[in-house]
Amino acid sequence: MKNADALQAFLALGQESRLNIFRLIVQRGEFGLTPSEIIEKLGIPNATLSFHLKELVKANLLFVERQSRNLIYRPHAQLVQDLSAFLLDNCCGGKACIPTKNSQAEKVK
Repeated sequence: MKNADALQAFLALGQESRLNIFRLIVQRGEFGLTPSEIIEKLGIPNATLSFHLKELVKANLLFVERQSRNLIYRPHAQLVQDLSAFLLDNCCGGKACIPTKNSQAEKVK
């Protein structure tokens, strides 16, 4: 992943309402959410929600699909995984950051 792509995603998530919207949609996974469901759960005004959803789609964090009269917003799961990998790419000098059960047992001895 390029720095510019990561920055675009992080900038989009750097606003509290967008972060809340994204987290809610991620919770639903492949089923996604309609704008009316998001409004019902988060209480964000329709015009404000449209603006935030547009920014999240522009940052490639969400996919949008039209089903009849409804728009369904789903997370771009691969991008989320790529962002995680990007953040942890050089973590802990190439060693596992989370101790394994074996290394914890050795410390107890």
